Amino acid sequence: MKNFRIVFSFFLFLIFSISNAQKVGVVDTDYILNKMPQYKEAEARLNAQIDTWQSELQNLQSEYERKRSAFESEKVLLIGDQLKLREKEVMDLEKNIKTTTSLRFGATGEIKKLRTNLVQPFQDQIWGAIKTMAEKNGIGIVIDKTSNNVLFLQKRFDYSDKVLDILLKDTDKKEKTKTRK
Repeated sequence: MKNFRIVFSFFLFLIFSISNAQKVGVVDTDYILNKMPQYKEAEARLNAQIDTWQSELQNLQSEYERKRSAFESEKVLLIGDQLKLREKEVMDLEKNIKTTTSLRFGATGEIKKLRTNLVQPFQDQIWGAIKTMAEKNGIGIVIDKTSNNVLFLQKRFDYSDKVLDILLKDTDKKEKTKTRK
């Protein structure tokens, strides 16, 4: 009788845990972002801005090199205030290059802020579509494949295309309402 209770309790526990098991799905946000045409356009604008800033920085760098070499070659001929003035000019240009580099390309620079502002609206859209897809398919846990923590994945558990379909349908609906107005 005691063994029967243990076995019965084990079966109840097993049935309860199987019925409460969570369904897991995986999405690849990089794949989804790269399939969205609006994201590609925004990324192209960002890359154009980055190219502009890099060319400005290269111009500053070449001007600095030119002035520094001119200062080094004329250093012997300069005296007093002229020497200090030219040296200050070269040092100010060097500081300007360092400041511009850190402001635009640094860890908290303008590029990082622009990239965050670029990606954030698309991430919000993706997360909304993931939520819709998860509720529709009864998925309890969704893992992002982009984070490189997925060691193995069967294609049937990859819901990236379903999320992309939801996003593209929403985009098509928005474009149709814009053209009607």
